[in-house]
Amino acid sequence: MNNNFSGTGVALITPLHKYGTIDFGSLKKIVNHTIKNGVDYLVVLDTTGESATLSHDEKNAVVDFVIETCNNRVPIVKGIGGNNTQEIINTLKSENFDGINGILSVCPYYNKPQQKGIYLHYKTIASTTSLPIILYNVPGRTGCNINAETTLQLSHDFNNIVAIKEASGDFNQISKIIKNKPNDFTVISGDDVLTLPLMAIGVEGVISVTANAFPNQFSKMVNLCIKGNYKKAGAIHYQLLEIMNTLFEDGSPGGIKAALQILNLAQNNLRLPVVKVSKSVYIKLNTLITEYLKIKN
Repeated sequence: MNNNFSGTGVALITPLHKYGTIDFGSLKKIVNHTIKNGVDYLVVLDTTGESATLSHDEKNAVVDFVIETCNNRVPIVKGIGGNNTQEIINTLKSENFDGINGILSVCPYYNKPQQKGIYLHYKTIASTTSLPIILYNVPGRTGCNINAETTLQLSHDFNNIVAIKEASGDFNQISKIIKNKPNDFTVISGDDVLTLPLMAIGVEGVISVTANAFPNQFSKMVNLCIKGNYKKAGAIHYQLLEIMNTLFEDGSPGGIKAALQILNLAQNNLRLPVVKVSKSVYIKLNTLITEYLKIKN
């Protein structure tokens, strides 16, 4: 695999049974569903996968199962991040990464490091592994922003820091990165609703939550943007817009798990402290998805 994470990546959910154990049968369905419908790569143990509430053994089991089910059909990116740099280093040194094509590493959360601390955190990670690294900036969750200058410094200083998943929603910051980045550094949308307008300014793809449920339509939209056909891409964007907004109305991954239950792809079960969406949001999602499928068919 080259280091270009363009196109559509899907942030896989971790399906759960009613009593909290991992539902590998549904995970197999979703992996096959997304690959067969055009996603370019899989992202496992991202925020959407509820990695924060999975044990070490569960994480390994999920990764091994996804690798086996994928069977080299598309690349796999593994989420490895946190606010303890040394713990990440220990993980990188001790675990087997056969079958993994890159890692996604979220900005350190809670302890709110300075930009210098963020730089040194990623420098240490990049110096520990030869795997391609995707930075993940999501200040709404971490309480800390990776600013454009830090992203650019990292992108120029380390060959294996190859991309950033940008979920800041800050078009000015993202524009600065796109304007000044190395040619082989990829900027990825971390916000489904903003993917189309972000691609219009130079973002090259997305790591999508919505693609768990609608991989074919979302991938088509992204591919049309890559080809510069924003009119046709816009038609898909607006067909999915209200669904996408509703998926995040009561938090993620609650919304996407509700959608996947409606589509008979997985059960609507989550781990505390994350809970199911409200009844009103579920009903709204059910109505929107039913109407959308009628239009699509």
